[in-house]
Amino acid sequence: MDSDFLISLKKTKDEFEKDVKFLIALNLYKKRKISLGKAAKLAGFDKITFIHKLQMEGETIFDYSNEEINQIIKDAEKLKSLK
Repeated sequence: MDSDFLISLKKTKDEFEKDVKFLIALNLYKKRKISLGKAAKLAGFDKITFIHKLQMEGETIFDYSNEEINQIIKDAEKLKSLK
């Protein structure tokens, strides 16, 4: 890796590699290719730290469509009626 590149980013090689792992994990998670837990592991974080990092970056943690939310609500109502 070109040291001028890292100097311009004001990052060490390790910091840059950690950022790249996070961005890859984030991208795969946002595309729903991997779960939150797997994304955290890929990025080198535990789940809670990964969630915190998502919050710090202004990323959504759970990004459900309206259809998915409606289905979750219907499923919850079914469970509630079974009690």
